[in-house]
Amino acid sequence: MLDCLDTDSLSAGRPPSGLTVAKPMIEIRNVTRSYGAFKALDEANLTINEGEFFSLLGPSGCGKTTLLRMIAGFDMPTTGSIFIDGLPMDGIPANRRPTNMVFQSYAIFPHLNVEQNVAYGLKRLRLEPAEERRRVEEALAQVSLTGLGKRKATELSGGQRQRVALARALVLRPKVLLLDEPLSALDKKLREQMQVELRRLQQAVGITFVLVTHDQYEALAMSDRIAVMFGGRIAQVDTPKDIYQRPVNRQVADFLGGMNFVRGRVVEQDHASLTIDTLGFGRVTTERPPAFVGDDDAATLGIRPERLRVLWDDATAPHEVAGTVIERHYFGETTHLVVDVPGLEKPLSVIETNDFGADDIPVGTTVRLAYDPEALVALAD
Repeated sequence: MLDCLDTDSLSAGRPPSGLTVAKPMIEIRNVTRSYGAFKALDEANLTINEGEFFSLLGPSGCGKTTLLRMIAGFDMPTTGSIFIDGLPMDGIPANRRPTNMVFQSYAIFPHLNVEQNVAYGLKRLRLEPAEERRRVEEALAQVSLTGLGKRKATELSGGQRQRVALARALVLRPKVLLLDEPLSALDKKLREQMQVELRRLQQAVGITFVLVTHDQYEALAMSDRIAVMFGGRIAQVDTPKDIYQRPVNRQVADFLGGMNFVRGRVVEQDHASLTIDTLGFGRVTTERPPAFVGDDDAATLGIRPERLRVLWDDATAPHEVAGTVIERHYFGETTHLVVDVPGLEKPLSVIETNDFGADDIPVGTTVRLAYDPEALVALAD
């Protein structure tokens, strides 16, 4: 309501008191990149805000690396424009953009020690020796490598090499740090540790990070927002929680973690909701997705495996389905059950934590599964 806003601030061009207005740092406007008849990127529109940790997520060949390279200036759009901090980047080469990139291979110089690697990009700035040392030490401190400046590059672990690459990029104080799958060469445990450290680092330095990854869990864990891409197009841009819980279509839902799909028939609809009859889950009323097309009455619902819970002993729930366990897979903390439910085209995938004994349910057991109807999400095909 307008009477709740600070109208003096509005008239002065300032944000109302108590409200934060995000400043665009990167603007992608109608960008297409063609190679002959093939479009690696097709009419992309995207805004990435200042100080945001933003991920470009999708399978190989979806266009995410092409877009990152165009932001960096290593490639140019066939059509469309890219703006960084309000300035057009048309024809601006990579070395004159306020960006720096950390590559998948790190590109550490093996004949240089840690501080020499970090200082390499500063040489063209012709800084005083004392200022160069100060900036190198500052960058090493940011990535928790204080005291390792004299260590040879060949004596570093994988995680330390990754930090050196980050320090070498940060020492130039870019407005945007571009990350091209920088964790893909690390083992699972170190990768998870570095995800936490990268997020901490981004929050500490406060600059915009843009990450390219095909790992959905990495993007969910680290990002403020995510753009999911397929076939050169951006399918959805949203927060990790909303992309996971409210995917716009079946393709996004299937790519981000496991999803059970249930076919149904629309019996009632308006601009905000759909009422759908399903064989397995009965009649469900759910939010209507923006991209849903109601030309016929067919519909697909999705529900995440962890939103289905096994009912033990005599426990009951307002909403439940029953089926037979046909597979069981043990993953330490959790057990994944595959349950065949009469009326469904495909068995349901169920994820249960093992503190309740899901790992002891034999194949062939009849189980009852509780669910919340709100967890069933209508999907645009």
